[in-house]
Amino acid sequence: MARWRPATLEADRWETPTARTLVLSAPGWTGHRPGQHIDVRLRAEDGYTAERSYSIASASTPDRLELTVQLDPDGEVSPYLVGDFAPGDRVEIRGPLGGWFVWDTTAPDPVVLIGGGSGIVPLAAMVRERHRTGAKALFRLLYSVRTPADRYYRTELGPAADPGVDVFVAYTRTAPDGSTRGPKRLGVADLNTHGLPPEFAPVCFVCGPTGFVETAADALLALGHDPRRIRTERYGAGGRR
Repeated sequence: MARWRPATLEADRWETPTARTLVLSAPGWTGHRPGQHIDVRLRAEDGYTAERSYSIASASTPDRLELTVQLDPDGEVSPYLVGDFAPGDRVEIRGPLGGWFVWDTTAPDPVVLIGGGSGIVPLAAMVRERHRTGAKALFRLLYSVRTPADRYYRTELGPAADPGVDVFVAYTRTAPDGSTRGPKRLGVADLNTHGLPPEFAPVCFVCGPTGFVETAADALLALGHDPRRIRTERYGAGGRR
């Protein structure tokens, strides 16, 4: 099991009014595989501890990593990380963890990434690692989000993204002005149009709330994708991010 190590907040940036990216300095951190996560532990002065798992948002680098944390008002950890954690403050982290929901940067297979809400975080790590390593695998990213204000990484995963990474955003409640697609859930037609056909044999990564993941995975199967090439990660009120 990975050991606990200290990490210090080096910098931060807001992705949305309720989601904050934390840049952590972690001496001795040797890097991670895109899609992995860590445990974060807070320790109070009276000895009480609280833990939560978060996907790593950044590409792999030594001694440094990034998390994007979405506020859960009823949570024990995220209110502190989003609202009170200040540069110079420390937490404990353990990881990297997970070996299934990871992208192999050396594989030539095309990739379909499907993220709902904060489920975009580990998928963004894959896009960033692709850029860092110069990998040539073709990427198609489909991102489902409620409103434009809820969208993470809007500049990086926008029109100016790497030409090898095609990005499609489906807004489910409010679409931006001028959008030709009204607000609606991500569906089979979207996956058929903006994903990759099953004959390309892509590896498909799906991350988000349980209902979203199940619907997206069923849609991929309906389109003829090999179930052995569909990898899912889901979360709920007590889950990751």
